[in-house]
Amino acid sequence: MTKAHPHTPHHDAQHGHHQAHDAGDQAEILDLDAEILAEHIASIAAWLPLKTGPRRIVDLGCGTGAGTFALLDRFPEAHVTAVDTSAGHLQRLREKACARGVDERVRTVQADLDDSGRPGLGSPDLVWASASMHHLANPARALRDVHDMLAPGGLFAVVELAGFPRFLPESAPEDRPGLEDRCHTATDRFHAEHVPHRGADWGPMLTAAGFTIEGERTIAVNIEGSHSEAIGRYALGSLRRVRDTAAGALSTEDLSALDQLLDTDSPHSILRRDDLAVRTERTVWAARRD
Repeated sequence: MTKAHPHTPHHDAQHGHHQAHDAGDQAEILDLDAEILAEHIASIAAWLPLKTGPRRIVDLGCGTGAGTFALLDRFPEAHVTAVDTSAGHLQRLREKACARGVDERVRTVQADLDDSGRPGLGSPDLVWASASMHHLANPARALRDVHDMLAPGGLFAVVELAGFPRFLPESAPEDRPGLEDRCHTATDRFHAEHVPHRGADWGPMLTAAGFTIEGERTIAVNIEGSHSEAIGRYALGSLRRVRDTAAGALSTEDLSALDQLLDTDSPHSILRRDDLAVRTERTVWAARRD
């Protein structure tokens, strides 16, 4: 299995690239992702074709806990083992669990999931992996590992993202309309080389690993954020990471316009805009071990 990188649209920009922002910034983006998309994450958890309420859940690539807490809310009898490579993210998750009064239902495991073997994860009824599977070094082996880890009849939920979210209208910014599209084109080229499984159809790979696909669903996200401070900060953090990857492929004019958006002291800062939205898609595959 792959490293359990932070699992939002933003972590892709870090893959194979220097870490331009500290772990605190990264954790904040993960927290914002959980806050803003909470309704959509909850709807995925509610959709899962489970025969009974799971008691043992593993969250692979848990980040700061977006999936972990959605699953704890949905399944009040469940205990979750949250797995990530980042000690900082796991500490933040534990602090949230204590604040919510669910710390006795959460166990954290720091592990590099590219390593073979399972770090004491038991035989869960449900394995959840949100935006972490596309970093797999060896997808076929990793999916077989998850299959063998699951209890018979258990379910594997793979949630994947359609790249980075979009925030700006096509007419923005006023002096460089379509800037966000051009940034995405640049990052798509980068990820095609460095993260080839991002955006993949996991259905055939899951079937090849021995799973039976019981459902597939794509959820469109379109959240208006005209007066939302959280969406402004989410857009700022996201576009900073887009810049890390796209800068070398952008024109001087586009890079200058992007930097104005990212300059929080600029009158053109993205934090000052009242026309932001969060637009993206998430696809989930529900696969059962027979």
